[in-house]
Amino acid sequence: MPNASRFRLHEIAERFGLSLHGDGQRFIAGVTTLQATDAPAETLAFLANPQYRKFLATTAASAVVVRAEYVADCPVPALISPNPYAAYARIAALFEPGVSAPAGVHPTAVIADSAKVDPSASVGPLAVIGERSVVAAGAVIGAGCVLGEDCSVGAGSRLVARVTLVCRVHLGERVLVHPGAVIGADGFGLAPDQGAWLKVPQLGGVRIGNDCEIGANTTIDRGAIDDTVLEEDVRLDNQIQVGHNVRIGAHTAIAGCVAIAGSTTIGRWCLIGGAAGIVGHLTLCDKVTIGAMSLVTHSIDTPGEYASGTPLQPKREWRKNAARFGQLDRLARLLLRKSD
Repeated sequence: MPNASRFRLHEIAERFGLSLHGDGQRFIAGVTTLQATDAPAETLAFLANPQYRKFLATTAASAVVVRAEYVADCPVPALISPNPYAAYARIAALFEPGVSAPAGVHPTAVIADSAKVDPSASVGPLAVIGERSVVAAGAVIGAGCVLGEDCSVGAGSRLVARVTLVCRVHLGERVLVHPGAVIGADGFGLAPDQGAWLKVPQLGGVRIGNDCEIGANTTIDRGAIDDTVLEEDVRLDNQIQVGHNVRIGAHTAIAGCVAIAGSTTIGRWCLIGGAAGIVGHLTLCDKVTIGAMSLVTHSIDTPGEYASGTPLQPKREWRKNAARFGQLDRLARLLLRKSD
C-alpha cells in the first residue's frame, strides 16, 4: 500500500479478503463509531450488533463494515464480512500507533550477571531483571518492570510498564501484560495450627501460553506445588484475581474484577462476565459462559450459559422482596403440606 496511514477502500478489502460494495477509491485514514454524527472525514465504522442498525442510515462514517444482509441499507460504501467486529479490529490495527521501544538496555536498568537478555530485546528505564531470568528476541520490558529470579519472557512479548514477575514466571511468545500486573506472588496458602495460621510455602510457578493478554493491576498467584497455568490466547481484563494452581483453558476471556479461587480449572473457549466469583477446587468444562456478578459454587460439566444474582430494581420493590426472602422456606413447607 502506498501510504502507511491512508488507504483506499479497495486496498483494505483486498488486504483482508473482504467484499466491497460501492466506491473503492474512497480513502480511509482512521476509524469511528457508527452513531457518530460528527465523525472526521475518511473514517470507517462497523455494524455488528443489530441494536445499532438504527444508526446506519444516518452515519457520518465514510464507509462501514457490515454483514451481507445490511448492505442494501448502507448509505455509504461498505466492506462485507460475516464477522464485522473481527474485520474492524484488523482494519483498526492499521491506524494504531506503533510502540517505540529501541533494542538495547537503558542505562538505568539493573541486570543480574546470570540473566540473559537478547540483543534485539528492549529493556526500559529503571527495569530490574533478576538472577537466571531470560528475555527473548524482540521482547519489550517497559519502564519500572521487575523480573525476579528464574523468570522468562518469550519472543515478541511486551510488559508495558511497572509489571512485576515475582519468581518462576514463564511467559510465552507475543504475550501482552499491562501496567501494574503482578504475576507469581505467593498464593493464599494457610494451615491452621493451635489457634494461629501457618504459612504454606508456595513452591510452584506460573506458566502463560502464547498470545495471552493480562490486564492492568491483575494478579496471578504462583502455585503451591504445581504451576498456575494459562493456556494460549487467554485474555484477562483489568483487576482480576487468579488464585494459586488455577488452570485456564485456551481462548477463554475473563472480564474485569473476576475472582477465581485456588485450584479451579476453567475450560477452553469460556466467557466469564465482570465481577463474577468462582469458588476454589471446581471444574468448568469447555464453552461455558458465566454472567456478570454471578457466584459459581459448584462444578459445571455441560456447556452453556449460566447466571446468578438478583437484577437491579427500584429500592422500594427490592426492600419488599428482600423481606420475603426469609419467608421462602416456611411458604414452601406450607405448599408441600397442602399438596399432600
